[in-house]
Amino acid sequence: DANKSDTLFSMKHACPTCNLSYPDLEPRSFSFNSPYGACNVCEGIGNEMQIDPDLVVPNYNKSLIKGCVDPIGPQPRGNWMSSILKSLSVQYGFSFSDPWHKIDPMIRDIILYGTQNKRSMLVKYESKKFKGEYKTKFEGVIPNLKRRYTQTKSRHMRQWIEKYMTKQNCPSCKGLRLNSNSLGVKIGADNIVDVTKRTVKDAFQFFNSIDIISKNERIVAEQIIKEISSRLEFLINVGLDYLSLDRTASTLSGGESQRIRLATQIGSQLVGVLYILDEPSIGLHQRDNDRLIRTLKHLRNIGNTVVVVEHDEATMLEADWIIDIGPGAGVNGGSIVAAGTPKDLLKSKSLTGMYLSGKKTIPYRRHKRIGNGKEIKLFGARGNNLKGVDFVLPLGKFVCVTGVSGSGKSSLINQTLYPMLSTEYFQKNIKPLDYDRVDGLLCADKVINITQSPIGRTPRSNPATYTGLFTHIRDLFSAVQEAKMRGYRPGRFSFNVKGGRCNNCEGVGLIKIEMHFLADMYVVCDECKGKRYNNDTLEIEYNGKNIYDILDMDVDSALKFFSNHGPIVRKLQCIKSVGLGYIKLGQAATTLSGGEAQRIKLSTELSKVGTGRTIYILDEPTTGLHFEDIKMLLEVLNSLVDQGNTVVVIEHNMDVIKSSDWIVDLGPDGGINGGEIVASATPEDLTKIKESYTGKFLKKHLHALDK
Repeated sequence: DANKSDTLFSMKHACPTCNLSYPDLEPRSFSFNSPYGACNVCEGIGNEMQIDPDLVVPNYNKSLIKGCVDPIGPQPRGNWMSSILKSLSVQYGFSFSDPWHKIDPMIRDIILYGTQNKRSMLVKYESKKFKGEYKTKFEGVIPNLKRRYTQTKSRHMRQWIEKYMTKQNCPSCKGLRLNSNSLGVKIGADNIVDVTKRTVKDAFQFFNSIDIISKNERIVAEQIIKEISSRLEFLINVGLDYLSLDRTASTLSGGESQRIRLATQIGSQLVGVLYILDEPSIGLHQRDNDRLIRTLKHLRNIGNTVVVVEHDEATMLEADWIIDIGPGAGVNGGSIVAAGTPKDLLKSKSLTGMYLSGKKTIPYRRHKRIGNGKEIKLFGARGNNLKGVDFVLPLGKFVCVTGVSGSGKSSLINQTLYPMLSTEYFQKNIKPLDYDRVDGLLCADKVINITQSPIGRTPRSNPATYTGLFTHIRDLFSAVQEAKMRGYRPGRFSFNVKGGRCNNCEGVGLIKIEMHFLADMYVVCDECKGKRYNNDTLEIEYNGKNIYDILDMDVDSALKFFSNHGPIVRKLQCIKSVGLGYIKLGQAATTLSGGEAQRIKLSTELSKVGTGRTIYILDEPTTGLHFEDIKMLLEVLNSLVDQGNTVVVIEHNMDVIKSSDWIVDLGPDGGINGGEIVASATPEDLTKIKESYTGKFLKKHLHALDK
């Protein structure tokens, strides 16, 4: 029949009209870790290292003479690059003394990306050996760095070029990590990437609001949605509702990672398990603490045993049984000083019990500092979830940045303020998150970011070497009469230099054993027995102690031993003042906690002669600290402020927050519901602001103190 036409059906998921086809859809098609779902260009990584123009030209106010283009340095310098730039300046009419932002954008583009698509130019070049004219095209600074990075075999050169590189989205998938076939599958208007960009809370609402119409859809989706919703609910219950599902593991704090693992265990519904958690409250606001405690109690109620190492007051008071270890730390600890119910602990004379019962408290400064009247103003910060906030940092004060977990504290301080100040004061190539402008930079002259990253990643690093204390100790040993007779210099007493150290372990004191499928192991060196030095070096003694004996001393003992040596006592006193009198001078950096590493860094800064115009930034310095340790930490931080410096602390601990002069509270919630400055006020004024969650808990805390 002429009116009839054929209808073509494909069994191969192909369209004959547009010539498109796709394979059978499977779960692995939506995984960027599988070749079936990953982007073909970046193989599922989503980004690649590329030269960043903002790192190549970090300061737009500098001129070429002052080195605004960092890789080539100040110009002219009498080399080939200078000759090209001189020729460009003649051809295009720009001056080497003009600030970068005043140079024509087309000329800036030529300097950075070259003249490959333009006509050749005449370059006049003159050196001691050569003189002449060349007709050539200019490669450009950025293409030159790219070429050298791919062609060089020099590790040093690659590391230097990597200073100007950042992770940038894959040009094919635009950072989405999946191929086009996988991204084409949608539920409603959303593909799988749109769903995983949601926070846990929003994703929970999304899956519970999916409209299932047909019976077949219900059969397929009902059980799957139930499983997804239950897992999301576990994450909400441990206070992680603000995290986006696509958040990379490397950006999570220790407490967040631990709570994710805890949520996984809740989902397994195992019974008869012994769970051990080390400070799960890290990074958790007081508002969300109750949910975490309820989760731990749920694990107990279904038939498990939960052991928590914790300093949080609310967690301790909700426990069934408390074991208090002490009475001090290090050599002064190691004993069980109290064991019983929270009520029993409140009646005990242990240090923890006395703080919980209110017999001992952390002093509260009711009279706040007025500062020096100067401010640093950051306008339009909009990185991550920040919503174009204007942040004012009053100088000469103890400033606390607070807010619920995920409200944008780290984005504002660690990823915007610190990189910007570091670039300004030290010319470091650290790219801050987006912001509009900043005022008041001349009011300070230095910024120090005291993080919880390790002071070293091998057993060679220790508190003595990091603080500079070991230099004075080695000088002291080289001045001993016996050492002079033998011709021993200070280097003889370094375990990092050949000559005085043990040759078998090369001064580590340990032998590294590489395990093929497990983490590397360290065993004590069988030649030096862990002493790091050879016998000749150990024969040199100062007041009856050899160099190994000194490194094996704790700080408190060393203070008594070196009581007549001023420079050594000054550094040791700084370490003791931050509550680390119990650590050994030669204790391996790999055995120090994040809080201990942070306090060692703080003590190092304390030992330096300051200008009184420094900004110190600390991120949750109370991690791993007892009430007594927090008291000592606050004394140190207050002493820094009393010298005219500014201390900025990101913190959830109420004892620290109440002790500050000024609070900047972010929120009101986490994730997309955060990123705004809720309040900037003194602790007392913050308690009057209804929108502030921090203010509500601070009010309860101050009320308890008044009682």
